[in-house]
Order: sequence, then structure tokens, then C-alpha cells
Amino acid sequence: MNAAAHAGARFPSALIDRIRLADGREVVVRPVLAIDAEAEQAFVRGLSLESRRKRFHLPIRELSPTLLRQLTDVDHVGHVAIVAEALASDDAPTIVADARYVNENGETHFAIAVADAWQGIGLGRALMQRLLRYAARHGIARMVADVITDNTAMTRLAASFGGRLSMSPHGAGLTRAHLELAGG
Repeated sequence: MNAAAHAGARFPSALIDRIRLADGREVVVRPVLAIDAEAEQAFVRGLSLESRRKRFHLPIRELSPTLLRQLTDVDHVGHVAIVAEALASDDAPTIVADARYVNENGETHFAIAVADAWQGIGLGRALMQRLLRYAARHGIARMVADVITDNTAMTRLAASFGGRLSMSPHGAGLTRAHLELAGG
């Protein structure tokens, strides 16, 4: 692959967007970059304990250096990740949501986290729409997520996209959401 083609594969500019949410706030959606490590860590630290538990299945306080690197140093091919940044006139952009999918062991797993103050206004849905559309355009036919059973917001979101729910192969307390992608 030549340098120009490689650069295009490494940064999916098709995922850059600006969204106005139901409450009037705006975010910029863009692919995550390795230089976002500090902002990603701040995002995770800012989540409530309950939101961190639902996203990571553990009540973590912050990301370990290894996990932080895994979440920010992505290839945008087998691991596609986007963030939503809030734009305030007096502050630097702040990550308020993260959505991603990762191909591993023959399956494509997806995950979404939304900052507590940004939940319930359509941000998770908007990110999911973009992630699913991008995945389908890149040949992914199905995606799965293992969701803590009491995470009704995530199971409802998956179901609203036609997701089928079943018992997770990873144990009690987890529900597996299966999504079939159109055009994948």
C-alpha cells in the first residue's frame, strides 16, 4: 500500500461529523488518536462509578496504562474508535462519549460509553448509527456486545437497531447483543 492509501486507511475522515443534540448542545465526532490518551483518561475518570462498571464490567477508577494505550492507539481497520467532543467557547474540547468496534477471534465487538451529563439526549444513538454505517461499508456483517444485564440503556439501544439479545457465553450477569448489519 502506498503512503497516501495507508494514511487514508489509518484515519477514517468519513467518521468526522458535527451533531446537534436534542437539548441543543453540539458535539464534534471524530476518530480517536493516540494523542487523545490524556483526554480519554479524563473522560473515564469523569464517568460515575456506575457508568464505568457498565462500560468496563468492573468498577474501575481509571484506565491502566496498557488499557489506555489499547483504547487510543488504534489502527482504524480492525479497531475503529470515535469520540464525541463537546465544544465550549472558553474551554478546550472535552471528550463526552466514546464508541468503538474491535475485530477479535472472528467476532466484531462494539462498545459505547457516554458521560453521565450527556446521557439520555441521543448521543449514544448518534454514535451507534455512525459506527454501524461505517462497519457495514467496510464489510462487517455482524457485531456483538457483552452487556451487564442491568444495563437497560445499552440493551434497549441494541434492540432499537434490530439487535437480538441472548445469554452471553462469558457468564451469568451478562447479556449478549447481536446486531446484523445491512450491506455487511
